[in-house]
Amino acid sequence: MKPPYDYIKDPAAIYRESARLIREATDLSGVPEDLHTVAIRLVHTGGRPDILASLTASDGAVAAGHDALKAGRPVLCDVEMVSKGIIRSRLPAKNDVLCTLGLGAVAPLAQRLGTTRSAAAVDLWEPWLEGAVVAIGNAPTALFHLLERIDQGFPKPALILGFPVGFVGAAESKDALVASGLPHIALTGREGGSAYAAAAVNALCGELET
Repeated sequence: MKPPYDYIKDPAAIYRESARLIREATDLSGVPEDLHTVAIRLVHTGGRPDILASLTASDGAVAAGHDALKAGRPVLCDVEMVSKGIIRSRLPAKNDVLCTLGLGAVAPLAQRLGTTRSAAAVDLWEPWLEGAVVAIGNAPTALFHLLERIDQGFPKPALILGFPVGFVGAAESKDALVASGLPHIALTGREGGSAYAAAAVNALCGELET
């Protein structure tokens, strides 16, 4: 019979040791100070300090996210995986976390628009979009469609967290986000994913706690 494994069990101790090791392994010198909490949480999520070479943000993005969350604005997610990764207890104003992808209206709307369900679901965000925090962690088409709708007159969110992933459209959609001039935090290139998008929201909440 194997002896007991030697590992840290205390949650607080795990968090402290993770933070210490991440700071040792990560060069934050090129990251603006207000983005450090977001950067550290992204590194923790993927276990990759080198991911920060792809991190980009507009000026004042973190403050915009803080203000929106403190004001009780909702978090709009492209997929349920992002929604489920957001720690509700840390949201500062019991903010609503909304994902419209599973609504019955989405599939026929996607067919009518000739696009993906993820993109069509963005159309249903319109009532909540003004001043919201948008977290996109899966579908490049959702990010592209959001930018198109805003250009056509949809309300503007306070912050767009752009983390769509993949080989088709992911890099291009994030380049379009950066070029749009809208407040954003994103990972450029192909990398991203729901865990990163949720981690970015949680990081903004973590900043509010300190």
